[in-house]
Amino acid sequence: MTTWTARRLAWSLGIVSIALLLAALVLMFVDRGSDVPSNVAVWSASDVLDVLVSLGVPVLGIVIVNKRPKNAIGWVFIVAGIALALGSIGQTYAVHALRADPGSLPAGRALAWVSNVLWPIPIIALTVLFLLFPTGHLPSPRWRPVAWLVVATCVVLTLGALILATAGWSDPFGGIDAAAGSAGDVARVAIVIAVFAEVVALLLSVASLVVRFRRSTGVERLQLKWFVSAAALAAVAFSVGIFVDSAVVSVILSISLLCLYVAIGIAMVKHNLYDIDVIINKTITYGALAAFITAIYVVVVVVIGAVIGVTEGVSLLATAVVAVAFQPIRRRAQQIANRLVYGERATPYEVLSRFSEHVGETYSDEDILVRMARLLAEGTGATSAAVWLRVGDDVRPAAVWPTNGGMATAIPLVRGEPPEVDGVTAAVPVRHQRELLGLLTVTKPSNEPLSSVEDKLVADLAAQAGLVLANSKLIEDLRASRQRLVAAQDEERRRLERNLHDGAQQQLVALALRLKLARTTASKDLVEADRMLEQLEVDVTDALENLRELARGVYPPLLADQGLTAAIVAQSRRSTIPVRIEADGIDRFPQDIETAVYFCTLEALQNAAKYADAGQITVRLVQDDGGLVLSVRDDGRGFDPALTPLGAGLQNMADRLAALGGRLIVRSRAGGGTTIEGRIPVRSQLVGSEPGTGTTPAQGGVPIPPR
Repeated sequence: MTTWTARRLAWSLGIVSIALLLAALVLMFVDRGSDVPSNVAVWSASDVLDVLVSLGVPVLGIVIVNKRPKNAIGWVFIVAGIALALGSIGQTYAVHALRADPGSLPAGRALAWVSNVLWPIPIIALTVLFLLFPTGHLPSPRWRPVAWLVVATCVVLTLGALILATAGWSDPFGGIDAAAGSAGDVARVAIVIAVFAEVVALLLSVASLVVRFRRSTGVERLQLKWFVSAAALAAVAFSVGIFVDSAVVSVILSISLLCLYVAIGIAMVKHNLYDIDVIINKTITYGALAAFITAIYVVVVVVIGAVIGVTEGVSLLATAVVAVAFQPIRRRAQQIANRLVYGERATPYEVLSRFSEHVGETYSDEDILVRMARLLAEGTGATSAAVWLRVGDDVRPAAVWPTNGGMATAIPLVRGEPPEVDGVTAAVPVRHQRELLGLLTVTKPSNEPLSSVEDKLVADLAAQAGLVLANSKLIEDLRASRQRLVAAQDEERRRLERNLHDGAQQQLVALALRLKLARTTASKDLVEADRMLEQLEVDVTDALENLRELARGVYPPLLADQGLTAAIVAQSRRSTIPVRIEADGIDRFPQDIETAVYFCTLEALQNAAKYADAGQITVRLVQDDGGLVLSVRDDGRGFDPALTPLGAGLQNMADRLAALGGRLIVRSRAGGGTTIEGRIPVRSQLVGSEPGTGTTPAQGGVPIPPR
């Protein structure tokens, strides 16, 4: 059954039930004072109250099925409502047709038969309600025997009622003793046993409700809070009413059922059971509009028309007034409905709508995050809300509302997944293209958990916030990358200064002193002076070599003259681990690309020499379709990239490649070596001949974003 069909069926059965119950009240009023049997409903306070309370059954069924068509609770109310309606109208109709005004209406005995057959259904429905409320399922599989007992009781009571009603066709108001014969005796015994079994099942269903309440938490516990008490009262009143037939007990039973319906209403309205707030909101809005239109027509047409003595054309004036004032009144009615349903909070639609508007406008990064936190707090009624942004392997609070609240400290991720955040009511991860970007957290009082609508609102807002946090993360990554670049440049300058000061500068100072000494010695001992000049020549050569070595650290001349392969081969000769170079067919590339690949290779070689404990390193350079691929693989001990924090060296490599639109991937496992792979898109930037051929390394591994 489709959702549309289910709702249409619920509305049809519910409206029919309400109409039949009202018709029963009319017949009871019409036949008041007539000579009717003592065991049927009459125009008395207890019987009228019973029918009025029964009106709540189909109403609840319509409302619940419209919001939760697949929840069995709504259908329990629908079935019980139609059974109560047919039972009431059948009895009152039969009384009128057979006793109060004999022969005035047809099929009186048939309607009495229907009434005598259907009476077990509302009783069974009450037990089923206690077993299934509020989820529509049993609390646990261990309560299945109680459900089987209810089914068996329902079958026995219905068959017994059917037999007695059929056997007592000629005396429909004779009660359980009207049917004669062995079939009637068996049916009576079966009904008595089944009634006792039903009382046991009813008490067990209340016990299941108590167990469900004790095990429940959050919103469900609040939804059950009043219902459990009302259910216990109704069960006791019903159990007494089976054995005691009096007007007082009937009134107590009706009041207990009314309390039960009120408890369900509290759960739906205050604690948002079945997301009923939308229906209430629309009901208040359209009710206010209907009242406004009615008032306008009454005042203009009836009052003013009567005063001035003109009736023609006044209705047109009323229509014009309604047309002009309709839209402002509708907006005002909607505001009042929102205030009554949501209190001081913004409606979920308003939250999502305002957030979409803010995303489309121009705000600074910090401003949009603060606005997001504010909308989150306003939409959920939270005391505070926060937007967390992932930075590296941590999530850090980026914005909080109210803004005067303290900012929490960063929390590390757990295997790349969102961590537990203490002291918050709910924490929802924000993802973009499956990548974790941050969290949205809301904090409410301990006795006020998130409702299902509020929970869905946070989830929807998190889904929309993915693009915003992705942009914020890019901005944060850019800032961090700039800081690292500045720090790296400062560190490189300090290194150059140290190398110049401790190396070439000291050598040049020493050479200047020794030149002065050789000049002084030349005037006294030419042989010694000649020996000193020879040594000075050697020292000058060493100083020149040191300067060349320093220059190669800044930018190797060999890289500019002969390209990547020659520069990497020359550098590999300095490695303490054997290095194999595979770079056939590599062309020349722009200087920035060759520089990035060269220094990434040096960093990878240094890491392998320091940490890998490897026997051999393989450096591979390949040109694929539109890109240059660098792969540095060692046969060392390896590591788990998901558990091992990555050092500054790998991060510097990732930053270098990202600056050129490339990326870095690390593939490693314990005992299986490590492969560092860098990819740079080249497109039409190749310098020299056409690209060479080669194979592309396998995909996979852990990509390192530039942070």
